[in-house]
Amino acid sequence: MVFKPRESDPLLVKRRRFRPIPVRMLVPNLITLLALCAGLTAIRLAFEQRLEWAVAAIVFAAMLDGIDGRVARMLKGTSKFGAELDSLADFVNFGVAPALILYFWGLHELGNAGWIAAMVLAICAGLRLARFNVMIDDPNRPAWAGNFFVGMPAPAGAITALLPLYLQFLGVLGTPRFSVVAAITFVYTLGIAFLMVSRLPVFSGKRVGKRVSPEMVVPVFVVVVLFFALLVSYPWWVLSIGTLAYLASLPFGVISYRNHERRSGIGAHAAQSDAAAPMQGDSPSLSPAHPASESPPHPDRPPRLN
Repeated sequence: MVFKPRESDPLLVKRRRFRPIPVRMLVPNLITLLALCAGLTAIRLAFEQRLEWAVAAIVFAAMLDGIDGRVARMLKGTSKFGAELDSLADFVNFGVAPALILYFWGLHELGNAGWIAAMVLAICAGLRLARFNVMIDDPNRPAWAGNFFVGMPAPAGAITALLPLYLQFLGVLGTPRFSVVAAITFVYTLGIAFLMVSRLPVFSGKRVGKRVSPEMVVPVFVVVVLFFALLVSYPWWVLSIGTLAYLASLPFGVISYRNHERRSGIGAHAAQSDAAAPMQGDSPSLSPAHPASESPPHPDRPPRLN
């Protein structure tokens, strides 16, 4: 006699809960975990005073963070688990690790004040990531707002906050003893931290590079190869110039955001004027969309999209 489990058997129900997970769902999470390993390794290298390798690990983590989301969307492997894992990894890689690198490099010369600056940088990165997770599901955001971040993103904040180290590796800055260099680093670190939690509109770049025209494929390959060749050959020059250029581009993001707001406001005002036009005059006229047999729409009900 062959025993057949019933459909209500708890073992069979439990076995059905753990369904096989497609490999495409695992690849983005593996990239995120690799980035997290790079961030943790950067903390160890900073503690051992191998600061150049520590900065290189942060840059490597930032590159991986830039592709894990795109890979997830390309493979259709996005998941809530991956989003939460990415946020936790970003807090370590771009909040805790850069703060400790700066502290072990020179902020420790300021004593408690240097530790406060490092803590503020890490905490602001965590707050920035938490706010991003909350705002990403906001249904009231206009479509054009997806082109902008609210505040400096955490990866860019980490790369930008390490500018004093790039300049020291180039020989521009001296050893950060208790001097002007340490004081400037203290103020600069706090400034980057507050930029991350500010309401400053910053270009996101998420919608750039999704489509490439056929005639631009070869130039794009050449530019990418040239960039990585320069980054490997002259890393501190590339990072310094790139950081300064990024800081200089922040006002243009604000101007573009204000222009979008102005155009959006003009469009909303025109729509309100068109809606109020049939009600103007001595006697109100009925709109064809709302005949006399129908009751007017409820004020709390959202308008339908035509």
